[in-house]
Amino acid sequence: MASPTAQDGMSRLNETPQAPAHHDSDTGTKTSDGEKPIEPSGPPEKGPGATPGPPPNGGVVAWLQVVAGFFIFFNTWGMLSTFPVFQTYYESGELFETSSANISWIGSIQCFLLQLTGIISGPVYDRGYLRTLLLVGSFMVVFGTMMLSLCTEYWQALLAQAFCVGIGAGLLFVPTVSLIPTWFSTRMGLAVGIASSGSSLGGVIYPIVLSRLITQVGFPWAVRAIGFIALATFILPIVAFKYRIRVPKPRAMIDWSAFTDWPFITFTLAVLIIFIGQTVLLFYISFYPENRHFTDTSLAFYIAAIFNAGSTLGRILPNALSDRIGVFNTMAPLTMILGVTLFCLLAVHNAAGIIVQAIVTGFLSGVVIALPPVCFRILTANKAMIGTRVGQGFSIAGFGLLLAGPSAGTILGTVEPLNWTGLWVYAGVTVCASSLILFGLRFSKSGLALKVKC
Repeated sequence: MASPTAQDGMSRLNETPQAPAHHDSDTGTKTSDGEKPIEPSGPPEKGPGATPGPPPNGGVVAWLQVVAGFFIFFNTWGMLSTFPVFQTYYESGELFETSSANISWIGSIQCFLLQLTGIISGPVYDRGYLRTLLLVGSFMVVFGTMMLSLCTEYWQALLAQAFCVGIGAGLLFVPTVSLIPTWFSTRMGLAVGIASSGSSLGGVIYPIVLSRLITQVGFPWAVRAIGFIALATFILPIVAFKYRIRVPKPRAMIDWSAFTDWPFITFTLAVLIIFIGQTVLLFYISFYPENRHFTDTSLAFYIAAIFNAGSTLGRILPNALSDRIGVFNTMAPLTMILGVTLFCLLAVHNAAGIIVQAIVTGFLSGVVIALPPVCFRILTANKAMIGTRVGQGFSIAGFGLLLAGPSAGTILGTVEPLNWTGLWVYAGVTVCASSLILFGLRFSKSGLALKVKC
């Protein structure tokens, strides 16, 4: 017989967030001790023991959190989305010489630490140290980027780009996806989707800046330009981010009940597997057409920007749809379609084909970044533990990011012609497998199909 925790988690699957009355906005359970409603209208009270009212679902302050979150995504996932340009540049051997697998370790560790650091930043956020996380995280991202501009060896780039920028981004990411949903209930998916679209804009601007400036002023000043952009755009989040829910007392650093909440753990496993295929796509979408001579080096750099431009709407429209039909009803089929399109990369033989694939796969991959934070919140009954739960979930799922790059580099090989068929089959299989797990969650309640909300 399933445990009470698991049964409670199953009942939360596929719910569309509704405005709260006397119950929790997402779960239908009693409101947690960290989010007890008081008067429906009126500003949230301040102080560690304050009990705020229902989420405002709008207003200047609430939407300001979304704009601030937009710039956090711009400088975390947006900067990570620039790695295809770094991968292509490092492959040229102009900065240092090493294998594709070793180069992929830089991006993989950077992505992994962004997720793993959440196991620390989540509980620290729950304890009320949001401003400290913002200051330290912003400094590490900017400092690591500036140090990268001075690197001439592989190990130096690994320390600056992978470890320093990765940890800094991790200190920012989980607090952001924990904070924004507390200001919304009926518009939660849309709010998170708009904020996460910042990573798409960053993934467009940063690759273009980097690729253009490398040829004009060289690699060091191109990277410094990115650092200065990050420094300027971190100002708004540091000033504007504001708690709505404050935990009345310190929480445990790890929520052990999460490991017996089977819907939560199953979804975390699905995200881990999704990240493997999605990261392979992200790292090699630029190098693939150049190596196969579908494009020249200049256009190959722009493929990453095209990919991220396509993901902009993929982070907003599916999230807005999820507010109406449910997050699992949205995420499961779109993930399956993403897996199928990865197999379609094998049929690409020219520049036009790779551009179309970049747009389509970019749109679909946006779902992988934008919807999991909403899903984690819905699968968390006690909203006062949202930072801890989100941090744990993304930390576990982050192992998929760590595995993706090196395993892909190993499959690809070092001898021409490279094994692109094996690489795209590997990516497609992992994404399709994760979509089957999501469909399993979608149809898991009492062994019957959950009702689709239209």
